[in-house]
Amino acid sequence: MHSFGNDEALMKLVDVANVACGFHSGDPDAMDTTVALARQHGVLVGAHPGLPDLVGFGRREMKLMPSEVESIIRYQVGALVAFLHKYDMPLNHIKPHGSLFGMLSRDESLMQAAAKVAKSYGVPIFGLAGTAHETVTEREGVEFVSELYVDLNYNAEGGLIILRRPENTDPAQAATRVRRALADGTVLANDGTELQIPFGSVCVHSDTSNSPAVAVAVREALGR
Repeated sequence: MHSFGNDEALMKLVDVANVACGFHSGDPDAMDTTVALARQHGVLVGAHPGLPDLVGFGRREMKLMPSEVESIIRYQVGALVAFLHKYDMPLNHIKPHGSLFGMLSRDESLMQAAAKVAKSYGVPIFGLAGTAHETVTEREGVEFVSELYVDLNYNAEGGLIILRRPENTDPAQAATRVRRALADGTVLANDGTELQIPFGSVCVHSDTSNSPAVAVAVREALGR
């Protein structure tokens, strides 16, 4: 099993985990171990399907047809569900990863393919408010959970700036973003633009060296 990040430490701090399903990261042993760890700590588990790009960690865009998007998501979700069944756990949600996430946020036909998979499992999609994630799920009758991102920057249009290599986030800055979003619903974009970001969940990525410290700061900001 190849693993990296701070999964074990974060499981003690999070309520919900997005588990990679093998295409951009993860493998059968990693999924088995991660689901077992989530069950041990009472953490809900969602599928985190990505592009078939292990070398680029799913952060390089691909030209895909909607049918291909549906197939790669359905394939990955099915793999994770097999391990959830092993530990008698339900699938909580689906959250696309990396560049797949960005592609779906901008292309309604691709997003409709993802919504079709979520609908067949009867689970929500976690995503970015004000994008095709939200408009398509609403149209298709799929529950949508908007996330607030504390370790990625937003551009002036409200999109996420996804870096090829993750960078550490200042925990104090992450906490400040959460407090501001709770207070007035706004987040500052990288150019200073004020964005309205409704959210029902806060995302902390596991693949930066200080992600547990960021998660602790976020929980404190949320009063948890």
